Amino acid sequence: MDEQSLMMLALITLAAVVAPFLADRVEPRLKVPSVVFEILLGVLLGPALLDLVEKTDVVDALSDLGLAFLLFLAGYEIEVGRVVGGPLRRATWSWLVSLGMGLALGLAVGGTDTGLVVGLALTTTALGVVLPLVRDAGLSGTRFGDGVLAVGTIGEFGPILAIAFVLSGQRPGHTLAVLAVFAALALAGAWLARQPRHPRLGHLVAATLGTSSQVAVRLCVFLVIGLFAITEWLGLDPVLGAFTAGLLVRVFLHSSDPAEAQIVGSRLEGIGFGFLIPIFYVVTGVALDVPSLVSDPAVLVTVPVFLVLLLVVRGLPTFLFHRRELGGREALALSTMASTALPLIVVITTAGVSNGALDEAQAAALVCSGVLSVLLFPALAERIGDIRPPNRPSAEPSLEENDQL
Repeated sequence: MDEQSLMMLALITLAAVVAPFLADRVEPRLKVPSVVFEILLGVLLGPALLDLVEKTDVVDALSDLGLAFLLFLAGYEIEVGRVVGGPLRRATWSWLVSLGMGLALGLAVGGTDTGLVVGLALTTTALGVVLPLVRDAGLSGTRFGDGVLAVGTIGEFGPILAIAFVLSGQRPGHTLAVLAVFAALALAGAWLARQPRHPRLGHLVAATLGTSSQVAVRLCVFLVIGLFAITEWLGLDPVLGAFTAGLLVRVFLHSSDPAEAQIVGSRLEGIGFGFLIPIFYVVTGVALDVPSLVSDPAVLVTVPVFLVLLLVVRGLPTFLFHRRELGGREALALSTMASTALPLIVVITTAGVSNGALDEAQAAALVCSGVLSVLLFPALAERIGDIRPPNRPSAEPSLEENDQL
């Protein structure tokens, strides 16, 4: 590694350290996830302002690993057993309506390629941002809590699956065939993950939990990077592989000792949230084309427009499909939470820019609208649904409450 890349990585990791302190500083007045500050600090360090950090091969490689772990932990977060049935059915139908609305509005905003990217970005939900609010308020396992989990699950998995068709550049038939191959591999992996472990593997996993070998953690990291690489090789978007790896690892870990699953899961979160994911977000800020966004009033005005469209495209169908089950107030709070989007907007716009479907100024506008949604919508949902922790602790939150996803 050359000296310049090493210095830039030092600045990126410094920004990752400073971001939670800034979030804590504004906490009494406004709850802001540290991911927002990570992106803003990336803008500060990048070419837009101080010009201390730029994208290099080393920085890009670590950022890609951060993206992989971001989607891996999103998949790991999902508890399918809690949302099967009514919650998952309502969430699926509402997302399909959102997809139709988003694509229609996106095509109205721009050309075919741009419209597809914009429309798809409008259908996402940041499960990792809204789920901690439900946990803090003690609503996990309630109808409202299960609704948030189901809506967030489909709001992440649906767009990831759609990326394969919209942004792959392949013929739909070819993409469908490749997806079928990948789905077969994933189902085979899920079947294997549920099988009783070989005694030798079980012993080795348990024996190395407290040693330098860390076999379980190494297996999980291999699966993340392996599936990330396989989907790239198959011509699919790599985020699908990372997300699937999270689902498989959850099945594998939770089919054995719960204490072991908690230990391994916390260490995987440490790798992701403590190291790789912040690098991805800071580099996202570095790459954000703020000068083009600010210099063009026509593009700048699209930021609040996209913010409103997130509420319309994602929130309205969610409200309509859940108001009978939850009642007006809780359904409105749920729809506001469903409109919170940032991580997948970053993923989708990055892919859109790389294949020429979106220019950098439009991508910056979409990401900025995602940042605003994280700032505004969860707080609004708390007020609408009175979703507040009974006694908010002043201590540092646990890894489980991390708000990065």
